[in-house]
Amino acid sequence: MPKKPGTNPKGEFAFFNVFYEDGSQRSNRRVPSELLGGLDGEEPVRAFLRDQDREIAEKGGRPPLEIKSIERVGAKKK
Repeated sequence: MPKKPGTNPKGEFAFFNVFYEDGSQRSNRRVPSELLGGLDGEEPVRAFLRDQDREIAEKGGRPPLEIKSIERVGAKKK
């Protein structure tokens, strides 16, 4: 049964583009908002994405890719 509009809380997740060492990119990776804004900078986000990638790679039977950089979707570039 579909949800009613407006029942999903906004700001629950942040989205990131992830760039890998082999030159590939994955867009709009969803990360819980509570991992943002701490003193550790982007390290909790990187660890969360690394764990996700490891799980996906295990299910696919291939080695996980190394993350080269991450960029928040919609963030202004400096």
